[in-house]
Parts: sequence; structure tokens; C-alpha cells
Amino acid sequence: MLYAIIGRDVENSLPARKAARPAHLERLRRLQAEGRLVLAGPFPAVDAPDTSGGVTGSLLVLEFESLEAAKNWADADPYVAAGVYAEVSVQPFLKVLPE
Repeated sequence: MLYAIIGRDVENSLPARKAARPAHLERLRRLQAEGRLVLAGPFPAVDAPDTSGGVTGSLLVLEFESLEAAKNWADADPYVAAGVYAEVSVQPFLKVLPE
């Protein structure tokens, strides 16, 4: 089953985000190698093609065997440990398109 994980950043999260990013991406790359990553990326704070203006959060769509497993994975994210996220939500997601 797919799950959408949405993390909402604390104010001025960019320094902590940059420090924790390598570990965060490493976990995502493991899921990608297993074919369980649909998409992952940040919400830029401004309408720009990069994060130079800051970040307000992240969206991840990942495959897990259960909601509990998805929540456990999200709780262990390096961004959580680094204090990047003020809150994280995890909910089931149904992909319709592309097929």
C-alpha cells in the first residue's frame, strides 16, 4: 500500500535540513532500490526551482506493508531527529495516474 508522508518544517529549517539531508536521502535511496519510492521532494518557501529561499516541508509517497510501518519509518527520519519538522502526517494514498 502507498502512504503519503507530509512533513511541515519549523521556521528557518534550512540549516538543520542541510545537515540532516545526506542521512535523509540515504534512507530514501534504500527504498528506491527496493522499488518502494514513488516520489519525494521539498516544498520550496518561494516560487523557485530550488530551495535557496527556504523550505516549508516535504512530500513523500512510499510503499509500506501497513500504516503502522509507514508511521514508524516516518518517526525515525533524520529530519525528525534534527528538529526540521514541526509536524508529520502519514496517510494512505491511492495512485490513480499515471497508470
